[in-house]
Amino acid sequence: MALTDTFIRQVKHSGVPAGDKHTDGAGLYLLVNAGGKYWRMNYRFAGKQKTLALGVYPAVSLAKARKRRDAAREKLAEGIDAGQAKRDEKQAKAFAATHTFEMVACQWLKKTAADRAASTQEKVTTWLEKDVFPSIGKKPISAIGPRDVLVTVQKMEARGAVESAHRVKQLCGQVFRYAVATGMAERDVTADLKGALSAVVKVNYAAITEPKPVGELMRSIYAYTGHPYAAAALKLSPLVFVRPGELRSAEWAEIDLDAAEWRIPGRKMKMKVDHLVPLSAQAVEILRGIHPLTGHGKYVFPSIRTGERCMSENTINAALRGMGYSKEVMTAHGFRAMARTIMDEVMGERVDLIEHQLAHAVKDPNGRAYNRTAHLPARREMMQRWADYLDKLRKGADVVPLRATS
Repeated sequence: MALTDTFIRQVKHSGVPAGDKHTDGAGLYLLVNAGGKYWRMNYRFAGKQKTLALGVYPAVSLAKARKRRDAAREKLAEGIDAGQAKRDEKQAKAFAATHTFEMVACQWLKKTAADRAASTQEKVTTWLEKDVFPSIGKKPISAIGPRDVLVTVQKMEARGAVESAHRVKQLCGQVFRYAVATGMAERDVTADLKGALSAVVKVNYAAITEPKPVGELMRSIYAYTGHPYAAAALKLSPLVFVRPGELRSAEWAEIDLDAAEWRIPGRKMKMKVDHLVPLSAQAVEILRGIHPLTGHGKYVFPSIRTGERCMSENTINAALRGMGYSKEVMTAHGFRAMARTIMDEVMGERVDLIEHQLAHAVKDPNGRAYNRTAHLPARREMMQRWADYLDKLRKGADVVPLRATS
């Protein structure tokens, strides 16, 4: 006879140690003992008698118990062990609860750290900690949908950090792809966000590209009286014209002062290939001058606060501002445009050599990318001519074209 809500509410334990069983039908019954009232279901699977727990009354009502029984019977009809399916679901929920986005992201950061420069690792970590973890960090990564990520990056977009919002969306995608590869998520949900953010407006970094103002800039740099690390970095910037992140994360292990070479590993480069920077006599002199101060550590230009990290990305720009150059006039990144323009238009250097030295993609006549040592002797001579030219501008010599002969 089927059970009723009234009977279930009123029935009491008779005192039998094993408890009293009250059958509802199709394997469902109510077990009443000294501890309470429990829903159970008897079933057979693979020739074995089994029992499935369906909940505790009154949290699970008669109607809900019947729904759970019917769902279990559907699984059995499909050849699925209802008890094993319940255990698997419980384990999956426990797994999801412990594998949050933050946990997976931190694991991914650690696993991939060797692929990034220390400065990039620091920036990526800061983005995740400040902009992502507060929003979705505690959520199981398998339960996060496209909308969750979109809301997170839209907050960045709303405060004007559009480019950073795009970068963070890409970072989230990398974390999700890592989760997919390690079995912690089904797919990369950021793939659904294509076109959801505003387009990034291309920014041209301000740069001084006329010889006379460059001479004034060089005099200001050599007159700068700020922190020795910043002063040395400022003097070296126009001589090597690498990207600011590459300069500030320079390591002494990458530099051979006797050979006058700086070999930047591919993991630090935008193109992901090693880059060789021939050092002029002036550049070597600057590095030898800073070596007594920082040569005992990892970084050529360590953070002023701690030698464990490299110089802040704002240091050189802040020094330029302190010298009176606004961001509309000159930036740390502008030293690249300064060199590119003057070496081509004033000095007449070969464009392909300049592009090599800027670490841009340059291909040979057969369409193959040149390796890091391509045209090294010519590049070395070009870098020395550039350093000598900057010295002439700084000392106030007449500004005349120095046409390259090589």
